[in-house]
Amino acid sequence: MAFRGTFDHALDAKNRLTVPAKFRAALADGVVLAGSPEITPGEPRSLAVWTAEAYDAFTGSTLSGLNPLSPKARELKRFFFNHSLDTELDSAGRVMIPPFLISYAALAKDVVVTGSGECLEVWDRTTYSSYRDDVLARIPDIAASLGDTA
Repeated sequence: MAFRGTFDHALDAKNRLTVPAKFRAALADGVVLAGSPEITPGEPRSLAVWTAEAYDAFTGSTLSGLNPLSPKARELKRFFFNHSLDTELDSAGRVMIPPFLISYAALAKDVVVTGSGECLEVWDRTTYSSYRDDVLARIPDIAASLGDTA
């Protein structure tokens, strides 16, 4: 399933996020909550909601071919597995976000859940608004930098 769309939500008093109803069936077998691996210093962080299979495929493809004894490969592996958590949706379609991931993504009560293809992303609403405006202004340059394929 491809995750698409943008949804305004709020964390409740117990830091639970209600997952948009259209995605609950795809996530019914469990989810992996993971910090987004931002590679540009200063870029805003988000929290990703993956199926276990998709997260394993993502981390596997990212780490495959790297020397497992390389210090940078070990740091990347640690990031992927230290900043993630296996969990499940509750009967109301909510997932509890632990404090370490709330801190990592600087989430406040008001959040935005966005589809990102293979996963969902959870953003602080104010942070996402600024990020979205910046990206929308740069889309022509981003597209042009990828080359003309026509």
